[in-house]
Amino acid sequence: MSTLKNLKKTENAVFARFSARLSSSLSSLRLALRRLGVAGRQKLTIMFIPHTEKKIFNVQLSFFSLAGIAGALGLVLFAFVFSAARFSGTARQLQSRSDDLAATQADLDAFRDTTGHLVTAAKRFETALSGTLSRVGVRSSAKDSAVQQGDLASFFEASEAGQGQVREIGELGRVTEFLEKSIEPVKEVGALLQNQSAILTEIPNIWPLKGGIGHVSMYYGQNENPFTGQWYIHKGIDISTFKSGDPIVATADGKVVAVSFDAGFGNYVIIQHSHGFYTRYAHMQSFRVYKGQKVQQGQVIGYVGNTGLSTGPHCHYEVHLGTGVIDPLKFLNIRASAAAVATE
Repeated sequence: MSTLKNLKKTENAVFARFSARLSSSLSSLRLALRRLGVAGRQKLTIMFIPHTEKKIFNVQLSFFSLAGIAGALGLVLFAFVFSAARFSGTARQLQSRSDDLAATQADLDAFRDTTGHLVTAAKRFETALSGTLSRVGVRSSAKDSAVQQGDLASFFEASEAGQGQVREIGELGRVTEFLEKSIEPVKEVGALLQNQSAILTEIPNIWPLKGGIGHVSMYYGQNENPFTGQWYIHKGIDISTFKSGDPIVATADGKVVAVSFDAGFGNYVIIQHSHGFYTRYAHMQSFRVYKGQKVQQGQVIGYVGNTGLSTGPHCHYEVHLGTGVIDPLKFLNIRASAAAVATE
């Protein structure tokens, strides 16, 4: 019991001290507020004294009034600084957007120029492709290709695009459509050229001496025999370089069927080609092939010599078709003619 009483007494003492201190603090606060109120209500007199004889103008303001005016001025100054900062940031953003817009406009102008060049190049390509296809006999279906018309008006007409769209995008779409429709004709041309290239390697149509050297010293047909002085039919052409040892090449793909020596032809090689063609190379100094060997067009098969019945180093070259003999010069012009057509 005594312990409980002691705790109660201690509690009452602490509460009494807290109440006394709180009362003292409130009294001090009331006194400070009273003094502040008295000081704030004190007035200051501001005198405006003119340099003339006019009446002096007095303004009386309390400290509270001055504080209110100072606060208002501070708020106005803060608002001005804040507005100026926001305006400056907005101005910088507007300038940045203006610069971005100018750069975008420049890119758009460059895009339009590039698109114009692309459309022009596509028109030239269409014209060239149309001419090439007509020469090689390749045609596309009328509903799938504009090449049949020979005109790209349907693809490249300068019609305006819908609202909010860029006209150049429509032009690029039409160019893309045309190029996609040109794929098949171009593939056909490639296949045709590949077939023609294969045929050209099977027909004897290149110069028999490597590098195109030498000159024709005797042509095919009626000529005077250099040994007898009598007229006779020369069944090939003689190609001379005025020296022995120059390489002789196969004028088409084929198979070597003879590598031999004859009193008239000297050392000679006969090659069998496709489509019934044979070629003979005579008066050779030496061989680079053997019987039964497969050779390719342009492959060295031997060297110019002066063997057999010959008046000097040269290559006697013959072209046979079946049992007949043909002027080799007629075939030597085939590749040049094909190249000329392809480049027109």
